[in-house]
Amino acid sequence: MNPNELEFLKNEDAMKLAVLSVQQKMDEIMLGGGKKKLEKLKSEGKLPARERIEKLIDPGSSFFEIGGFAGYGMYEEHGGCPAGGTVMGLGRIHGRICMIVANDPTVKAGAWFPITGKKNLRAQEIAMENKIPIIYLVDSAGVYLPMQDEIFPDKEHFGRIFRNNAKMSSMGIPQIAAIMGSCVAGGAYLPIMSDEALIVERTGSIFLAGPYLVKAAIGEDVDQETLGGATTHCEISGVTDYKMPDDTTCLNTIRDLVSKMGKPDKENFDRITSVPAEYTPQQMSGIFPENPVKPYDTVEILKALADKDSIIQYKEDYGKTIICAYARIDGWAVGIVANQRLVVKNAQGEMQFGGVIYSDSADKAARFIMNCNQKKIPLVFLHDVTGFMVGKRSEHGGIIKDGAKMVNAVANSTVPKFTVIMGNSYGAGNYAMCGKAYDPRLIVAWPTAKIAVMGGTQAAKVLTQIQVSSLKSKGEAPDPAAENKLFENIKAKYDIQTTPYYAAARLWVDAIIDPRKTRDFISTGIEMANFAPVEKFNPGVIQT
Repeated sequence: MNPNELEFLKNEDAMKLAVLSVQQKMDEIMLGGGKKKLEKLKSEGKLPARERIEKLIDPGSSFFEIGGFAGYGMYEEHGGCPAGGTVMGLGRIHGRICMIVANDPTVKAGAWFPITGKKNLRAQEIAMENKIPIIYLVDSAGVYLPMQDEIFPDKEHFGRIFRNNAKMSSMGIPQIAAIMGSCVAGGAYLPIMSDEALIVERTGSIFLAGPYLVKAAIGEDVDQETLGGATTHCEISGVTDYKMPDDTTCLNTIRDLVSKMGKPDKENFDRITSVPAEYTPQQMSGIFPENPVKPYDTVEILKALADKDSIIQYKEDYGKTIICAYARIDGWAVGIVANQRLVVKNAQGEMQFGGVIYSDSADKAARFIMNCNQKKIPLVFLHDVTGFMVGKRSEHGGIIKDGAKMVNAVANSTVPKFTVIMGNSYGAGNYAMCGKAYDPRLIVAWPTAKIAVMGGTQAAKVLTQIQVSSLKSKGEAPDPAAENKLFENIKAKYDIQTTPYYAAARLWVDAIIDPRKTRDFISTGIEMANFAPVEKFNPGVIQT
C-alpha cells in the first residue's frame, strides 16, 4: 500500500468528510433541548446530564457513548427527542468500567419516549451480560403521556426496566441511583429498586404522585419538598440512603461508593503487551474505498486493526470470500471473521464475487467460530457483505444448508462477540455476520455503513417489477415515465433507510464511530466482557 497514491488520498478525504458529518450532527444532539434550557438548568443549581457524567468518570478518561443518535429524525411532530432524552455509555470510575445512564431534563423534562425505554433497556442488557455496575443519574418527569401506549404496557416497555432492576440485584450486579431532579410515578421505582439511592437537596424529589395529582385525588394540599424532597425521604420515610447538598457532592459520593466495591472475578481472556498495528489508524481511512461497490483487500484493513505480526489466517486458501483469522487487538487475543471484498477464485478456478458468502466460506466461518468458542477467544465480526450467493448452482450446492450452519454457530456462540459494520450489511449476510439479532456485546457502524434487507437499487428494481407485473396482469400497459418515477421514489426511500443514522436512531447499532477508533472500541469491549463468565458452548444440531 502506498499512502501517496491518488486513490488512497481520495478515499481518505471521503472518510474524513463522512466522519466530520457525523461529528457535526452529534454536536447538535449534545445540546439536548437547546442552549436556553441548558442555561436555565444551571441557574437552578443543576448540572446538565453530560457534565454530570464528566464529573463522575475518572479525570482525563474517555466516555464511550452508546445511543447518541437514538431518536435522530424521529418524533418531529412532538418536537424531537435528541439522544432519546438520555445520555448513556461506558465510563471508568476509579478504573472500573461502569454503565452510566443520565436523564437529560432539557428534553421534555427528561420524559420517556418509546426510544428512551429501548435505550435504557439496552443499558441494562449490557450491564447484565457483562456483569458491570450500572449508575443511574435520575432527572425525569416519567412517561411521555402523549405516547403512553408505545412505552407503557408491552414486554419491552417501561415496566421491563424495574424487572431488570430486580434481576440484576439477584445477579449481584451493583446498581447505584442518584435522584438529581424529578422522579415521578412509576419512575420512582427505578432508583429505589437499586442497591443504594442518593438524593440532592432542593432539586431532587421522588413520589408516586405529585402535588397537583394529590390535590386532585384526595384533596390534600402539600408542597413538593414536603411530599417527596430530600429531608422527607432521608429523615422520615427512609426511602433514600444519602442526602446530598449539591450535584458535585452527589457525584463524588458515587465515586467513593464505587471505589469501595469488591474486586470482581475475571474470565481472563488472553492478553499480552500491546504493540501498534502495522498501519496507523489514519491509514485505515485511505484503505476503505470511497465507492461502496469497489473491491478492496480486507486484509489491509486487518493490518490497521490488529497488532503487528499477530494475524494468522485460518484456511487461508479455502472459502476466500470470508477471512477468518486469529490475531491480537491491543494485546487481546481475538478471532476475526471479515468479509473479503476482492474478486477471488475458488479451488475449481471459478470466480467468486467479493462481499458475497458462498457455501465454502460459510462452512469455513462456522468451523472457525466453533474453534474460537472451544478456546474461549472473543470474536470480532467485520461487515461488508451483500448476502449469500444465489442461483441454481448455489442452491444445488446446498447454500441454504451451509448458511444455516454458519448462522447456527453464531447464534450458539457463548464467547463475547463484537460487530463492526464497515460497509454493506444486507439480508441474511447481516444475520450470519452477527447482526443485532445475534446478541453482540456491542455493535457499531462506520459512517460508510449500509444496513437493509438489500441495497436501494436492487430493492427498487424488485418492487418496480412487481408493480409492473401487477399492471400487466390487469391488462394495463406500464407507462415508462411512471415506471421510472416509481423506481426513483422507492430507491430514495431505501437509500434513507440504509444509512447508519437511520440504524443508530432506532438502536440497531450502539454507535456510529470514527473508523480510526475501532481498535480502542474493540479493546474496551473485551475488557468490559472480561468480567462475565463464559458459558459452555453447545452448537446444537449442525448439518454436515
